This record gives sequence, C-alpha cells and structure tokens, in this order.
Amino acid sequence: MWGPYLSERAWGTVREDYSEHGTAWEYFPHDHARSRAFRWNEDGLAGICDERQTFCFGLGLWNGADPILKERIFGLTGNEGNHGEDAKEYWWYTDSTPTHSWMSWRYHYPQREFPYSELVAVNRQLDRSEPEYELADTGVFADDRYWVVTVDYAKASPTDLCMLVSVTNRGADPATLHVLPTLWFRNTWSWGLPGRDDKPEIIAEAVGGGELRAQHRILGRLTLQGDGTPEPLACDNETNAARLWGYEETPDYPKDGIADHVVHGLPTVNPQRTGTKAALHYVLTVPPGETAQLRLRLTQIAAPGGKARPLPSLGADFDHVMAARKAEADQYFAWLVPPGTPPAQAQVVREAVAGLMWGKQFYHYDVARWLDGDPASPAPPEGRRFGRNSAWRHMTSFDVISMPDPWEYPWYAAWDLAFHCVALARVDPHFAKEQILLLLRDWYLHPNGQIPAYEWAFGDVNPPVHAWAALRVFEIDGGRDYAFLARVMHKLLLNFTWWVNRKDTGGNNLFEGGFLGLDNVGPFDRSASLPVPGVLEQSDGTAWMAMYALNLLEISLVLATHDRVWTDIATKFLEHFAYIANAASHQGLWDDEDGFFYDLLRRTDGREVPLKVRSVVGLLPLCATTTLSSVTLVRLPEIAARLRWFLTNRPEFTEVVGARRISDGGQQQRLLAVVGPEQLRRILSRMLDTEEFLSDYGLRTLSRAHLDKPYTIRLGGHDYTVGYEPAESTNGLFGGNSNWRGPIWFPTNYLLIEGIRHYARFFHDDLLVEYPTRSGQKLTLDQIADDLSDRLIALWLPDKDGNRPYLPKHPMLGDHPDWTAHLTFPEFFHGDNGMGLGATHQCGWTALVLDLILTRNRPGR
Repeated sequence: MWGPYLSERAWGTVREDYSEHGTAWEYFPHDHARSRAFRWNEDGLAGICDERQTFCFGLGLWNGADPILKERIFGLTGNEGNHGEDAKEYWWYTDSTPTHSWMSWRYHYPQREFPYSELVAVNRQLDRSEPEYELADTGVFADDRYWVVTVDYAKASPTDLCMLVSVTNRGADPATLHVLPTLWFRNTWSWGLPGRDDKPEIIAEAVGGGELRAQHRILGRLTLQGDGTPEPLACDNETNAARLWGYEETPDYPKDGIADHVVHGLPTVNPQRTGTKAALHYVLTVPPGETAQLRLRLTQIAAPGGKARPLPSLGADFDHVMAARKAEADQYFAWLVPPGTPPAQAQVVREAVAGLMWGKQFYHYDVARWLDGDPASPAPPEGRRFGRNSAWRHMTSFDVISMPDPWEYPWYAAWDLAFHCVALARVDPHFAKEQILLLLRDWYLHPNGQIPAYEWAFGDVNPPVHAWAALRVFEIDGGRDYAFLARVMHKLLLNFTWWVNRKDTGGNNLFEGGFLGLDNVGPFDRSASLPVPGVLEQSDGTAWMAMYALNLLEISLVLATHDRVWTDIATKFLEHFAYIANAASHQGLWDDEDGFFYDLLRRTDGREVPLKVRSVVGLLPLCATTTLSSVTLVRLPEIAARLRWFLTNRPEFTEVVGARRISDGGQQQRLLAVVGPEQLRRILSRMLDTEEFLSDYGLRTLSRAHLDKPYTIRLGGHDYTVGYEPAESTNGLFGGNSNWRGPIWFPTNYLLIEGIRHYARFFHDDLLVEYPTRSGQKLTLDQIADDLSDRLIALWLPDKDGNRPYLPKHPMLGDHPDWTAHLTFPEFFHGDNGMGLGATHQCGWTALVLDLILTRNRPGR
C-alpha cells in the first residue's frame, strides 16, 4: 500500500506540458517545480507515498549556502545537456525488499553552494563530441566537504512506517544542515473537477518533539512524529502565481512558503500551522566525521470515520521494528542468492533489486482530460487537439508502474517494461504479471491493437517483446499460471494483427516498424519520412516479428496441453513464423556475400538498396529461435499432423522449421529458427570478433569495424553516415541522450545470450565455435553464453585494481569508498571500456544482471 512510488522528477514531463508546440522541458522547468503545483504527479527526495499518491513524504535539505531548498534532484533538460537530459547529482537506492518492508536510500549533498548555474552554463558550451560536465567536476565536493544523507525505512505494518534519517559530516570542520521531513497531499482540489474539491488538511504541532497531523476524506488520519525539538512549519501545496507570472491573486502561503521561510526568513508559512504541506524543521550542527540521526514515524492512526489508535512509539518499539525488518531483509536475500555466489555478485543482485523496487512509481495521466484541459484552468492551445498523443484519448493511467529511470525516464516505456518484468519475476512474480497485463488492458491498449510506446509519443513503435516477457515470467514463476498466459494471449492476438496490418506494407512478411527502440542505429531516422520514396524493410523489425510469432506459438502450445482449443492458434503461428523466417533469408535482408542481415530500402522505382551497416539490427535474427520436442508433438497430435502436411506440401520452408536432431535423452528436437545452421556460423564469426562486436564487457551494438570504415550512403542528394561511437551519441537523433552506434546495451545482449542458449539446446556439445574469432579456441554454445554473461556481470565487479569498470574514471568517484561502495545501474555502457553512460539509474532492463547472476550460480549447473 505504501512504497517508494514518489518520482524523482515530475517537472519537464509531457503530462505537465500544456504548451502549444509540445515544449515540455521549457513549459515546466526545474525553477518552477518548487513554486508550482503539479497536475498529475509529485516528486521528492527519498520519497514515498501511498499507491494512489494521496499523501507524499520526502526530505527537504538546506546547507545554509544554496539559494533554494533542496527538495528534488537537479539536472539538465533535454535542450541543455550536450547529450540530452541528465541528472547532475549523486544518489543511490541501496536496499529494498519486494514488499518495501525495509528500504534504504543514500544521497551526497555539498556543503558549499550547489552550482546550479555553472552546470547549465558549462554544459551548454560543450558539443556532442565532448564528455558531459558533471557535479564532481565543479569542485564542489573538494576536501570532502559534503553530507552523506541516508534514510532507512522499516514497516511495523502496511500503514505504519519507521524512518531513520542519518546525516554524516564528511568535512574537516563542524557544519550545519537543515533537515525538513515533509508531508504533503497531492493537489487534487484545484482543477475544478466535480466531486474532487475536498481539501485535506495538515496541522503542524510541537508536541513532545514534533507532530504533523493529517486528515483526508479517503485516506483517513495520518500522523508524522519526529523526535527532538523541530519547528513545525505549514503552507499549501498550491501555485505561487505571483512569483512565477506576477499575478496578484496567489495563496497567502503557497507551495514554496516553507522554502522561502527557511532560506530567506520570509513570513511565508501559516502562523496557524495548518495547510496541505507541512514539515518538521531540524537544524543540526554536526562535528567533523560524526553522524546525527532523526527518528520519524508515519502512521495511519484512523481509517475514514474510524476510531483513532494510540500513537506508536519512537523508543524501544521503533528500535525493534528497525532491527527486525533489517534482519528479515538479510534473511530474504540469503534465500534468494544461491549458496556459493561470490559476495561481490550477491551485492549486485541485492542492489539491482533495490533499484527495481525504488523504480516503481505512481503514474497518473488521463489523456482526454489533458487534451481538453481542466474546468478551472485556461483552455489548452487548439493545436494540442491534433498534436502529441491526440489519437490516444481512450487512455487513462492511474497505476504504480515500473519506470525505466526515476529521473531521466519517469514514465513507462513498453519494451523497457517487458524486460523489467523478467527481472521483477525473480522477486515478485505477481507484480511482474500485473505489469505485463496492465499495458494490455482496455484503457491502455489502443482499440486498433497497438501497445502504447512511451509518454512522448504513445503512437511510436517499440519492439513487440510482451509475449516473450510473459512467457519468461510464466516460466520463472514455476510454469503454473495458465490463466495469466491465456489473458495475455487474448490481447496479444489483437496486437500481433495490428503489426501484420500496419507494418507489413508489401504483404511480403518483411516488416518496417521505424524507431523500434534503437534510436539512431541507422544512417537516418527510421521513424521519420524516408530520404527517398520507398519502403524501409527492417532486419530487426522482421526479426522481432519472427520472434513474436515463435513466442505466441510457445504460449499456445503450453495452453493447448490443457485446452485443445489452442491447437488451431498454435498451427497458425507455426506457419506464420515459417513465412516470416523464410522471407528474411530470401527477400533481400540476408546478404550472402557478407554473411549478415541488413535493412533494405525498397525504392518506388524498383531499386533495392541494402543499408550495409553491421549493427545489432543484423544480429537480432538470432533471437528468433526455439526448439520443438517430440514429446510436445506426441501430446498434441493435431500439431504434429499439421507440421507433417506443411513440410510435405510447402518444402521451401524446410530450412526454417525442418532441421532435426536426437537429444541425449532420446527425444527428437526440431529447430525453428530464422538463422539456419550455416548462417549461424557466419553471423557468429562476426558477432564474436573482438574487432567487430565482442568487447571485454559484452556485445557492442555496432561493429567496431565502422571506426575506420564508417558506412555512408547518398540518398536524395544528401550523405548519411554511420560510424562507430562507443560512448554518447554525437548526433541529435532522439534527443541525443542515448546511442546505438557502438555502446553495450543490456536488453539486446540478454536476448542474444538467450538465443545462443536456444541453439545450444538443439546442438548440445556437437557444435563448437571459435571464440573469440581468430583465437584458435573452440567452445560450445553454452560455454559462449556463459562467458558473455560473465563479461556483462564484470561491469560491476572490482577488477584486479579494485575498480568497477562501469564507474567513470574520476579521481573522486573512482577510488573513494563513499562513491564506490554502492552501485547504480546505467542505461548503457561504453563499447570499449565498459563505463556507464546515459541515464544513471536505469534499474529496469539493466537490472537483468541479477537474472544472469542467479542463473550462473544456480546449483547443479
């Protein structure tokens, strides 16, 4: 019911953007966030809320030097950073159980003035070829003059939460820190909606310490207690229109009232100590190297209309709860991680889980209401009715969702979420299944069958990996929840049909798709108009659809063992897969001379132009593979009969569904694969080449051969070039904050490793492949998959010098235990040295590392 569902950033989001031309970053900037009431979601430091985000709790901090109260993480907008949006602070999600019974959060706060303006100004001067200018580069942490702020949360019950705030002075002199544990209500009363004008109340009192008493019509009564002698302060979570726009009509004590009172001494807090936002103001002077602690307890003491319970203790009972929950968390992770797992890998698992759990965010977005505007607000510009997301009026979100990154991507993305669910299934399969089903519900899935992509453009196209994720979650959960698979299957039939009808323009089983989540992987923007008239038939789009058909085949086979009704669906997808797989090899995507798959530009004048970029686009066909055993065919004779008929009457498809071998157990295995055995050897020779895709830390997304030989094509009078870029993007496609032209990306690495294991199940130890290419060493496919897994895991493990490869090579961040003891999970990694890049806390798909570790250390492997 209560969890870390409060976002790290609500400003600069599409939901809060009511501009005419969709300039979300400029319409609601960071400077407005402290003074302007959010319409859809809230944000905060170390934040928690209930699952409906009725109440919110977070920390306010002030070092006595900053011009503003620190209430949220600061970062650059998409238009300010030389590589797009970028958080410019340091914080860690250090622990969490799946139920949030125990959670920990850590933050480093400078004692000097925070260099807001400097970070913006310097980064604006940098071009895309230069590294980003980070907070550590400003010197603000010099001489260790900073605070280590940690918050430990422990639940005494689902609605009784103990909190221990610790602040450690790392500097050489005594220092003073203002700490403001803050409780507020999300503003639901200011928008003029019928039946939603009830205004809750918080009363701030100094009663044997400090106490905030909150009353809400739906939530009931809450109390936040704090020990010591804080000063209770209150204002209202309403917009300071006077500060922002010079309006005369503004609340007496607006949202920034507490901040202005603390930082500037202004009379902007309510002397009656009532409002909808309140804080307990502590002023802590801490000697060098020492720690001060605050005890807080947030409790629902009465349900609506119910009798109040006694206030719980901040004494011995508090200590008991903290100790018990911590011990239970240790016990849980000792159970989760297999015996014998190296301690460094066990830490990666635990903190990856923490990142996943802290990445769960309350997400509220009623698209029709957003497009039309609220009764009490000015009407939105007319152009919005035909602009961003205008075709998605049916969509209404009011859910806790696993987000890609709580600051850079505080909105769900469809294919990200699918990968999150595979990692989540290791610790909370129920939540993972709910998340998969969520985007297939009527208020998310478009009536035409399209799955919403992401907030900036729901109508964009993400890879169709929902079926794959559903199957993996089903298997991880023990392979028993057939009702879940059936619910998924019903909706995915609609989505598969949408793909076939909308993304196979020629009806030839070669698919387009456009963006497909890979940003700038091609020489031009694949989601925009082509440089010349024609159709771009995509190797990855076709591979994704072949994989989709196989996944739906596998799901229908599982369901058919319990209900023969599904056999017709199984044969449909068996044959549809064969059509797609055959087309991939025989209609222009496969280049027999190069032994690789490429996108194909089919021009209206009849010319076929292969785009010979050796990228992950050409590797993804390896993922469209599975095996079909004789046991399954014996159980389902209708499938066996149809397969025999198909191969007899359609012999041209034998190479994609006809290969057979006898397994060690005597079962006949049939290989279903886009990439046949001979193609497999040729693709692997490139993929496993250190001068092409294979790096010390996984598989690059672009061949390193393009470093010396960039690919250039001239179309429509313009040259388009793709060169190897191992780090951040040097072009502005998709904002420039991610790059698929060389770095290592976890989701595609994970799928390619899985694809290799599928082939290993078919070939067993009979197929040996040179690994790395030209090394003279030959390994089985399983051994290769293991080594690729180990390379990815090694990103977080201390090397022989004690350095973690993913950490930036910075004098402070590289060898100081304060900065290296805890982990983050970056969006992607440098293709040559493994350094973490992009979003800092992409704890969703990068958390797949926990699945790799648990698999590698599974007993009996």
